[in-house]
Amino acid sequence: MTDLKYIRNFSIIAHIDHGKSTLADRMLEITHTIEARKMRDQILDSMELERERGITIKMQPVRMEYTNLVLGVLRLSTPSTKTKYILNLIDTPGHIDFSYEVSRALKAVEGSILLVDCTQGVQAQTLTTLTMAREGGLRIIPVLSKIDSPLARIEEVKEEVKQLLGCGDEEVLLVSGKTGEGVENLLREVIKRVPTPREDYSGDNVLRALVFDFKYSNHKGVIVFVRILDGEVKKGDNLLFLVSGEKFSSLEVGVFTPEEVSAESLSSGEVGYIVTGIKRPGIASVGDTITMSKNPLPTLPGYMKAMPVVWASVFPEDADDFIELKLSLGKLKLSDSAFSYEEESSGSLGRGFRCGFLGMLHLEIITERLKREFGLELVITTPSITYEVVKKSFIGQAGKREKIYSPYFFPDDGSVESVYEPWVKAQIISPAGYLGGIMQLLFEHEAEVGETHNFGDNRSSILVEMPLRELMRNFFDELKSISSGYASISYKLGEMRKADVTRLDILVADEVVPAFSRVVSKKRVEEEAEKAVEKLYGLLPRQMFTLKIQGRALGRIISSRTISGMKKDVTAHMYGGDITRKMKLREKQKKGKKKMKERGRVNIPQDVFLKMMRSGRIN
Repeated sequence: MTDLKYIRNFSIIAHIDHGKSTLADRMLEITHTIEARKMRDQILDSMELERERGITIKMQPVRMEYTNLVLGVLRLSTPSTKTKYILNLIDTPGHIDFSYEVSRALKAVEGSILLVDCTQGVQAQTLTTLTMAREGGLRIIPVLSKIDSPLARIEEVKEEVKQLLGCGDEEVLLVSGKTGEGVENLLREVIKRVPTPREDYSGDNVLRALVFDFKYSNHKGVIVFVRILDGEVKKGDNLLFLVSGEKFSSLEVGVFTPEEVSAESLSSGEVGYIVTGIKRPGIASVGDTITMSKNPLPTLPGYMKAMPVVWASVFPEDADDFIELKLSLGKLKLSDSAFSYEEESSGSLGRGFRCGFLGMLHLEIITERLKREFGLELVITTPSITYEVVKKSFIGQAGKREKIYSPYFFPDDGSVESVYEPWVKAQIISPAGYLGGIMQLLFEHEAEVGETHNFGDNRSSILVEMPLRELMRNFFDELKSISSGYASISYKLGEMRKADVTRLDILVADEVVPAFSRVVSKKRVEEEAEKAVEKLYGLLPRQMFTLKIQGRALGRIISSRTISGMKKDVTAHMYGGDITRKMKLREKQKKGKKKMKERGRVNIPQDVFLKMMRSGRIN
């Protein structure tokens, strides 16, 4: 059992692309956690997608052992000059779509490194994660990264951080994840500043552990990631999930290095894993408390449930793959508790699932994982948000208010009394020189602009409220484009307000394609119809017969394009002879084309659905 005073638990929080993973690499090198021959960039980003995109998607815990500390500098009373410290780091994602991952990681630590890129300064997501850390009572260590860059603005960004935290100049640390400069000093400051863990209960046969993540193994069942708050757990202990009430025996306990390495026990203050052997879904949950089954302790405060922001329906391209899709979604749910799904059926697409996501990036990551990890061919509907629709009242019957998750089930205008949609409260941070373009963009996206104030080195912070529908309508990309990549945004869900929207259907060969239906603003319905039809016209392969692509809304066809059918000269093999022979063949071909147009079906390739989803964004 490790003495609590030699344990430090901390996380790294920052905006996306501020150097968290690179800093973690240097920490692992300095503490010799990973052998030099096994070291690689982004070592904690084990998922293929994370390495491809250069972003962290899943939080990753790792245990580091650090010695060679001059304890006199650290003001510790132990006379020894070498003491081993256990440093448990939880690396967190930086993109706003994965803020729920960050909130879970912060519950398992006592301190946090606030990493700010000194070439970019404080960003909107920095403020969001900082607020979460402060609300959790964590000790914040401000750190400036990329000090080796020729574009570094060390003094200006340091002033921003000092104003933000109200701290002194000496409290802001400087590091370079690329060269390793200042990283060892940072580890010493972590030991000095981060509080030691504390326990509320002690004694034999005592345990209280917080589940902050879990995953599924085909051989071991559910493996829970835990922070031990009180007591000790060993292999073979009889344990209990307090929320679900499920009893189980621990098959193995261990720590992350960052691979899973078994250990004799996990004690107070440590971060590790417990193999439960449970292979049924729905038993383990993030935020649950694990305790001894014969001596249960009180439940720990859990987490707020993740609220989906974006919805999309997922159907297997082959109906026979439905069971495989169901199993795959269940396995993904075990590695991503912010993702939710439930079964639904469509007359034209068959059986599938309505899935909830925390944002567009989250949606793209999940669908890409389904494709890569499980080899599934999918049809994905155009993403949408939740609307509340009040239908018109009939004689003796009041209008009914119901939630609509899928655009395909959005009622026709004639039966709608009113529609309500979610709004968001957002904060945008940008250099002052781009404010004019940003204001125009906000106007185009129906935003209400609130307070604007200067923030640090010639930058401004803008508070806005806008429909979630508009925020998801390619707003992020447009904001980055207008500000040359310098602006950043964070947001949280607000209230429901009245909306002036309608359903836009896309018809291919006179049949509605449910996957392409979307809810759009009535002011922009013609523009959106033209854009969607034109995009599909460019993506859809030619068929054997002529077909139309149409956009329909407000009870009429708004936009239309025609794809001519593929042609073949059926008389090419003929030469000489009576012309009537050729005329008969051409007439026969003409009749066949007509019959095909009446009865034929258009098979839309999977990549067309994916490209329409990514390009069209959500409305």
